[in-house]
Amino acid sequence: MNVLSQLLERLQCESAILVTVQATRGSAPRDAGSWMAVFSADTLATIGGGQLELVAIQHARLLLLQAGGESVVRYPLGPTLGQCCGGEVTLTFERIELQDLELLRARLAPVHWPVALFGGGHVGRAVAHVLVALPVNLVWIDSRDEIFPDELAQRVRCEHSDPVCAAVGDLASGSRVLIMSFSHAEDLDVVAACLARQRAQGDLPYVGLIGSKTKWASFRQRLMVRGFSPTELDHVTCPIGISGIADKRPEVIAVAVAAQILLVRP
Repeated sequence: MNVLSQLLERLQCESAILVTVQATRGSAPRDAGSWMAVFSADTLATIGGGQLELVAIQHARLLLLQAGGESVVRYPLGPTLGQCCGGEVTLTFERIELQDLELLRARLAPVHWPVALFGGGHVGRAVAHVLVALPVNLVWIDSRDEIFPDELAQRVRCEHSDPVCAAVGDLASGSRVLIMSFSHAEDLDVVAACLARQRAQGDLPYVGLIGSKTKWASFRQRLMVRGFSPTELDHVTCPIGISGIADKRPEVIAVAVAAQILLVRP
């Protein structure tokens, strides 16, 4: 159960104070929109921890005892709380109850980026395992039957596609695409389909292909024969993963790839 579901369930039994980061200035532990729910005995989620969170919890517990239970407080992190961040955080405190369920469901629903993962092999499984802990909705695609694990996280949708490149047309706009199938021929077709879609719609901000520089040099030549320009080919990232990590274990590759995806902006 995700943290929002936990909050909605708890509100059926008791009220809480919702603490939300309204604004920040300079260095701050969390961005605007981050939230924490404070109940009489415990909390859900976090606004960044440390002294700021401790003081916010204390203030929220006082508000729980009041009829209104709402306020806005500005916290200079250095002078007021002795934190080294040096920034400033403005927090809103508001009472939330059972009657607020639907409003909270819409307001606090997390934003998840769409990610398309082509390939259910050992690296693909490692990547999927890492991605499910991140703010993404994952569609996992392979041309082979019975390749996906039985147990899947809530935000993972598996899709069998043969040919596998046919699935590119149905990807959500804004998808970050990871290509790591069992076949170089399949990889090439998926890259070509992504480039064709990017040419037509321009809505795939990241197209990453697993492999060496030698593999990509070969693919570039083949894709240029198919009519793609050097500028279009520059949109493909290969090798994938943040630089400086040479370890080839699937779990390490997965972390490097996930970190690179988090750097992508729409």
